[in-house]
Parts: sequence; structure tokens; C-alpha cells
Amino acid sequence: MVEGGLGNRLKDARTRLNLTQAELALLAGVSRKTINTVENGVFVPSTLLALMLARSLGMRVEELFYLVEK
Repeated sequence: MVEGGLGNRLKDARTRLNLTQAELALLAGVSRKTINTVENGVFVPSTLLALMLARSLGMRVEELFYLVEK
């Protein structure tokens, strides 16, 4: 993840709910690879995707994603 970028708690939230990447992908309507790349900070999700992921996990976007301080 690039410093000063977007951080996320996606993996923590997903595992706390005992969901696999594939299960979360199905709930959010995306591919498992998309979940993997977001979790690993390789891909910064669009606003729409961030909202869909947060809703799928029963969270607010700002609980799931945060700005990484420089």
C-alpha cells in the first residue's frame, strides 16, 4: 500500500464474519480476485464498490476504509 493512500479493514471484517473471499465476492457482486486485490491494497475500489462492500459486511464505508497518514 502506498503511504498516504487508502487503507482498509476488509480482511479483518470478512474473517470476523467467517466469510471466504469467494463468499464476500458473491454478496458484493464482484469477483474473488477483486476482493483479494482490494484486501492487499493493490486495487483502490471505486466509491460504488466501497459502498457495496461495506453494505455486504454490515458496516459503514468509513469503518471499512481509512486514509493512511503520510
